[in-house]
Amino acid sequence: MASINRRNFLASSLGTAATFGLSSVSSARVRNTRMPDTASGTNKPSRYSNPIAVSTYSFWRFKRNLKLPIEDCIDQAAQMGFDAVEILHIQMEKESNDYLQNLKRRALVNGLDLCSLSTHQGFVSPDKAKRQKNIDHTVKCIELAYRLGIPIIRINTGTWGTSKSFNELMKNRGIEPPLPGYTEDDGFKWVIDSIEKCLPAAERSGVILGLENHWGLSRTPEGLLRIVNAIDSPWLRVLLDTGNFLEEPYDKLDRCAPHAVFMQAKTYYGGGIWYALDLDYPRIARIMRKHNYRGYVSLEFEGNEDYKTAIPKSLALLRNAFG
Repeated sequence: MASINRRNFLASSLGTAATFGLSSVSSARVRNTRMPDTASGTNKPSRYSNPIAVSTYSFWRFKRNLKLPIEDCIDQAAQMGFDAVEILHIQMEKESNDYLQNLKRRALVNGLDLCSLSTHQGFVSPDKAKRQKNIDHTVKCIELAYRLGIPIIRINTGTWGTSKSFNELMKNRGIEPPLPGYTEDDGFKWVIDSIEKCLPAAERSGVILGLENHWGLSRTPEGLLRIVNAIDSPWLRVLLDTGNFLEEPYDKLDRCAPHAVFMQAKTYYGGGIWYALDLDYPRIARIMRKHNYRGYVSLEFEGNEDYKTAIPKSLALLRNAFG
C-alpha cells in the first residue's frame, strides 16, 4: 500500500508541475529538447538554442580608463543574464594560480561558464626566434585555459607589420603588403609550422585552438581554411567572428561555418569604434543552424554607446536570433 501511495504522490506532483508549467527553467539552459513529430510519429530536434556569452572585451573595448577587472565583468554578465563569459587574456590582472581559481569560483557562484580565452600572438615573421616566442606564449595560454577549465583559446595568425599602426590597418580594411623579399606563401608556412608546434600542448590539455578570421593571413575564408585544412587536426578549428568579413559577410560565414566550434558576434551601438557593419543576425543564425552549429555565441560589443545600455540590447538581439 505504501508503494501505491508514493506512486500516487508522484503522479499528483507531476500533474501539478504540468499545471503550473516549467517556465521557471531558463530557456537559455534548455537547449536540445525534442518535440513529437505528429506526422511521422517520431521525435525530431526542436530549434536549437545557442548559449550566449559575453567577452570581457565588451566592457573595455580598449577605451581609456575603462579596463574593468575580470571579476567585475563576471558579476555584471550574470546580472545582465548571460550564460557564459569569454576572457580577454590581456585584460587579466594576474596569472597566479590563486587569481585563476578565484575567477573560476566567481563564475561558478554566478552560474556562468568560462567558455573561451581570447589570446594574441603573431607567427607571420621570418625571425625564427620571434616565432618561437609566440609559440611559447600560446602554449602558456593553453595552460592558463586548462587551469581555468576553459575548453578553447582564440588564436591569430598575426600580421606582416608593414602598417604604421592598427588604425592604418583598419583604414585599409585589414589589407597590408608582405615584408619586402617575402611572399604570402612564406607567411602561411610560418603560421602552419608554428601552430603545429602548439598542438601537442593543446591535445595534452584538452584545449582547442580556435583560429579566428582576424587580420592577417586568416582575413579571408581562403586564407583561414588554407591553414585549418593544411594542419587537419581536431585540436585546430575555426573561431568565427561575424564582424571581420567586411564585404559580403554572409557567403563567407557560410563557407567557414562547417569548421566553426565557437562564434564571436559583433554589435556597434553608438557607432563603431573603427567601423560598423549592419549585420542581419537572424540570417546569420539560419546559416549556423544549417551547419548544425551548437556552440557558444559570444558578444563582442564594439560601439561607442555606454556598455551598460548597449550590452543588454546586444544580448536581447542575440537571444532573439539564436534562441
